[in-house]
Amino acid sequence: MTALDVLKKHWGYPAFRGLQEEIIASVLDGRDTLGLMPTGGGKSLPLQVPTLMRDGQERVDAPIGSLVKDPEDGPPARHIKAAYLCSGLTRTEVMRTYERCRYGGCKFLYVSPERLASTAFLQQLRLMPVCLIVVDEAHCISQWGHDFRPSLLRIAGVRPLLPGVPVLALTATATKQVEADILQRLEMQRPVVLRKSFARDNLTYVVRPTTDKPAELVHILNSVAGSAIVYTRSRKRCKQVSDELGQRGIAADYYHAGLAAEVKNHKQNRWKSDQCRVMVATNAFGMGIDKPDVRVVVHIDVPSSLEEYYQEAGRAGRDGRRSYAVLLVSTTDRRTLRRRLADAYPDKQFIRRVYELTGNFLGVALGSGYDRTYDFNFGLFCRTYKLPVLPTHNALRILTAAGYIDYVEEMDSQSRIMIDARKDQLYNLPTTTPGADRVLMAVLRLYTGLFADYVNVNEDVIAMRSGVDAQHVYDSLLELTRMHILHYIPRKRTPYVTYTTSREEPRHVLLPREVYELQKQRMEQRIEAVIHYAYSTDGCRELTLLNYFGEQTEAHCGHCDLCIEQRQRQQSTSADVQQGILYMASQHPRALADFIRTLAFPADDICKMVDFLVDEGYLVRNADDTYCAPKT
Repeated sequence: MTALDVLKKHWGYPAFRGLQEEIIASVLDGRDTLGLMPTGGGKSLPLQVPTLMRDGQERVDAPIGSLVKDPEDGPPARHIKAAYLCSGLTRTEVMRTYERCRYGGCKFLYVSPERLASTAFLQQLRLMPVCLIVVDEAHCISQWGHDFRPSLLRIAGVRPLLPGVPVLALTATATKQVEADILQRLEMQRPVVLRKSFARDNLTYVVRPTTDKPAELVHILNSVAGSAIVYTRSRKRCKQVSDELGQRGIAADYYHAGLAAEVKNHKQNRWKSDQCRVMVATNAFGMGIDKPDVRVVVHIDVPSSLEEYYQEAGRAGRDGRRSYAVLLVSTTDRRTLRRRLADAYPDKQFIRRVYELTGNFLGVALGSGYDRTYDFNFGLFCRTYKLPVLPTHNALRILTAAGYIDYVEEMDSQSRIMIDARKDQLYNLPTTTPGADRVLMAVLRLYTGLFADYVNVNEDVIAMRSGVDAQHVYDSLLELTRMHILHYIPRKRTPYVTYTTSREEPRHVLLPREVYELQKQRMEQRIEAVIHYAYSTDGCRELTLLNYFGEQTEAHCGHCDLCIEQRQRQQSTSADVQQGILYMASQHPRALADFIRTLAFPADDICKMVDFLVDEGYLVRNADDTYCAPKT
């Protein structure tokens, strides 16, 4: 079966596009491969097609918890089994996943970074028939990247356990420096680097200065028909902007990482099916969502890096039709951007204090905690010790980069059930919770595969089907668990902290220069690049982005706001030059030097216009090299 056969069978597409086929061919040839594809370039196909053509399974290392689950929702999910290993799973679930992987029960294994530090996982990995290692969002492995995840650095240490297994790294945003770092960090041998231009011919970049962003947003949405995404930087602002749009008669909804999984799926499906036109969201929205007809992406808040902006803006126009990426800027955004730097890198003593208080909050004694994961109520932590939210969050991020902890934000693990009893044991149960038998029957009717593995469930749906309230569903499932009829794992939404070293005294917590000073310097450079992009009044927006990502070109796109303004200025100037020449020539014959001396325009523009007017018959050149209007 060829790669094209796999594509047609599982996705129904007639052909590959862009670099997809070249990347797949390189991987099938056993080569370490780095694929640099712009947002919307179709990374999911090179990620999955090679494994579907081979014996064995694929291990995907994903840098963000939500990415671990997304690929299961794609078209292959109807035919191919996938599993994931991330924080929040019980030991029983983890062991069952290992068993499935060893004996061919799944084709794709999605692994979150913190799992790479587990000795048990590494032991199990030796027993798995792995045929390919994939690193998605590979820029996160680079300290030069905008979303560095130190835990991904462990991937290179895993490679000796899987000799001969190639690595495929994929990313949509990488500068030349990040590209080189990815190759080094993954210890790629004779790598094949395949890149596609970051230029998007159908995408028009626009920066719109304004003193009233909500009003300007409404104007843009009323001017551009079709689906839209509006990006903000805070959850609170998502709902606020969504409500404002609704009051202006624009069908909008909001989306952020703090919503329940069912709510997020519902909102996402409404937007994808065009029941809702505009999605107002944080950067949690967009990954793994392939809606091709997004006509406009608006950033109402300025992002902190061009990598982030390019990735989010690139979700517009994936169908190849004309689309718009609009950045709204105000006079205060420069100051806001630079203030983010101070919040992102708080004082080192504050970071050490956060480390100490985290251990106290979790009850971790000095010298203990290594390789243990703890639920971490971040909000309660900040309230307990009266800590500022944003600097505290970034202190935990820096401690993660320094290798002392692994802080994972808000993992949303859905409720799960697996039947433990035999089928003949499921009837006439001596339960004491009212309605427990109806709850069990509803579960059996609603969900399949319960006897083989854990299945995600929704208590509200079970309550509606069984005719009892949600509390009775919860109580019934707990009782059935105690009776060993089933195993119910209630939903949990909480951050996690894993200690990657034993807890130390704060004075021994070192923050290396490459983790603090150099990263702070790189963030400052990224912020200044955003400011240059947002406040430039000449040049070309797309050219600025291309040069930032290392594409050496001087060609202007011709369709961004700056290119359009420049063309309009040139046209206006040409009209003025033409009008001045014709007026002077209508009075009496003029020498070329007279035009150049009298008209306040560049001599080259005047000479070209004179030649044009002569060629078109609007001027006559006399024998004495003077010019006059033609005789009527």
